Amino acid sequence: IFWFHIKQWNSSVILQFNLVLTDALLIPIVPLIVAYFSLDNSWLFGQFLCQLKIFILSTHLYGSIYFLTLISIHRYLAVVHYSSRTLWKKKSFLKKLSLFVWFLLSIQGLPLFIVLKTSSVNGSVKCMSIHQSEFSSFYLYYNIFLVTVNFLLPFGISLTCYALLGATIAKMNSTSLRGRVMKTKSLEMITVSLAIFVICFVPLHVSRTIGVIGKYYNLSCERLHQVEIVYYAFWLFTMVNCCLNPLIYSFASEKFNDSFSKSLRKFWLLK
Repeated sequence: IFWFHIKQWNSSVILQFNLVLTDALLIPIVPLIVAYFSLDNSWLFGQFLCQLKIFILSTHLYGSIYFLTLISIHRYLAVVHYSSRTLWKKKSFLKKLSLFVWFLLSIQGLPLFIVLKTSSVNGSVKCMSIHQSEFSSFYLYYNIFLVTVNFLLPFGISLTCYALLGATIAKMNSTSLRGRVMKTKSLEMITVSLAIFVICFVPLHVSRTIGVIGKYYNLSCERLHQVEIVYYAFWLFTMVNCCLNPLIYSFASEKFNDSFSKSLRKFWLLK
């Protein structure tokens, strides 16, 4: 839809397309992850693919968080300060900002790619497993950095933007058609965005933090195994954000809605 059907991109579409790219990153590594879990957490694909899997998972996760945060800032400025002239309305600025975000994602994922390698645990090859004792210190300290800088800070910014946006639209005159549409779209976007953070990102970071702290302080194997099961279950919740993100595109962009509707009509006509 974005690439082939939306001919003229505005500032909102640029940010949404970058969010699409973070979801598309998962496509080549999902078969590897499925195989890993199917083979009782035994990695058979070599060290490089393990490192690549870790790098891509990290880039997808924090890329989603970053671009959802940028979309929340953009929505706040577009609604609350719609008459002001800001850099956020300029496509050239948002293209440069998006490239900078991808640069940051590469930098923050590089230590994971370099350090976290495969290792043998009880005769089974592990890739990014809590049972790899040699990485326990790295897991703990790097997790603190990721949670603080890559999750809590963006989440706080998003909450602030949506709180201010919610306060503004609550006072907005909804007698006009434009006012009703903007109010409805903004409320839907706030709901979906916060749901993505709460459902997809909060449980993962909480369970991972509990796990790395438990491993660092030598929690019993039974407890670690329980935490590991919960952590992997929450990774599935994290993947759900790929299904919820299209709702963001729908609520934030009329161009996406129009193009998507036209594509569906063409599809049914072809059938």
